[in-house]
Amino acid sequence: MSPTNPTPTTTPTAPTTASATPTTAITRVGVVTKPDLGDCADVLDKLATWLESRGLTVLFDEQSAALAGPHHTPTQMPADRLVAAVDLIVLLGGDGTLLLTADRVAMAGAQTPILGVNFGSLGFLTEVRLQELYDILELVLAGSARIDERAMLHVEILNAEAQIVQDVCVLNDVVITRGALSRMTDLSVSVNDQFVARFKADGLIVATATGSTAYNLSAGGPIVHPGVDALVLTPIAPHTLTNRPVVIPINSRLVIHPLQNADHQDVFVTFDGQIGHPLPPDHEVRVTRATQSLRLVRPTARSYYEVLREKLKWAER
Repeated sequence: MSPTNPTPTTTPTAPTTASATPTTAITRVGVVTKPDLGDCADVLDKLATWLESRGLTVLFDEQSAALAGPHHTPTQMPADRLVAAVDLIVLLGGDGTLLLTADRVAMAGAQTPILGVNFGSLGFLTEVRLQELYDILELVLAGSARIDERAMLHVEILNAEAQIVQDVCVLNDVVITRGALSRMTDLSVSVNDQFVARFKADGLIVATATGSTAYNLSAGGPIVHPGVDALVLTPIAPHTLTNRPVVIPINSRLVIHPLQNADHQDVFVTFDGQIGHPLPPDHEVRVTRATQSLRLVRPTARSYYEVLREKLKWAER
C-alpha cells in the first residue's frame, strides 16, 4: 500500500506565539518525510521554527534534511537511529512512509509515537491533515492528544538448520506470494503447534487489524477494527472455494512452511509491502505478536468509522 503521494497545494500558517509548554516527556522531536516529497522546504522550515520556539530539539533524518530550505540547517542523523533518539516523530508523507517508519521504531525497541501528516493520495494511516498539524501538536505537548496503540508482528524466516535468516517487525501484514511465472503456492499453516490448513493459492496474507484494510481487503478479507487483538489469514485466489479467510487471536504462534513437493523456485515473503525475501522450500516463516506496538497520534474529531467512509468509501450505496 504505497500510493503516489502528491504534495498538498496549501500550507498552514504556523502560530507565531507559543501557547503550550512541552511536558518533560517530549524534549526531542524527529522529522521524517517521504524521500521524493517534492517542494516542501517551506513546510519543513515553519515546522522546525515552531518546534524550536517551544524549546524543543529538532532532528531530521538524512533524507528529510536534504529537503529543508536554505533558511534552516537541521541537525540530522540516520533514520534507524533517529526513531529511538526522539520523543515524538512528525512524519510528512503517505502510508508507505509511515509503515517503514513504524517498522524501524519497533526494530529499535522503541515506543516513539508518530504523528503522520497526509501528503499522499489515500492517507488511511497518515490521516492528520496539514492544516490540523499545529493544533494537534499543541495537544501532544500538553499531554492531551489522542494516541492509539496498534499491535505489530514479529516475523522470522528460518532455514533448514533453524537459523534465523530474516528478522523484522511489521505493522500491516506478511504476504507470501508466487513469482510472475511460477505455479501457485502450496503452504502448510499451523497455529500453536496445531495444524490449521493447507493453502493452495496464489499466496497467503497474514494481516493485523490495522493491515486488514490494506492488501487483505483487496483479497476479500474482512475489515477488523484496530481495537481487536486479532490476526487474519487470507488466501490469495485460492484453488478451492472452501479456503476462506480466518480470524485468530493475535497472541498465537503462527508457522508457515512450503510443502516440499510444490514448485517454490520463485516464492517470496514481503513485509509491509516494503521489503521482500525469497522463501526456499526448506525454510519456514514464524509470526508472533511483537513486543512493541505502534503509538499513533490521531485527530480527536474523527472516528475510525468516519475514516473508513471517507478514505475507502465504505458502506456507500
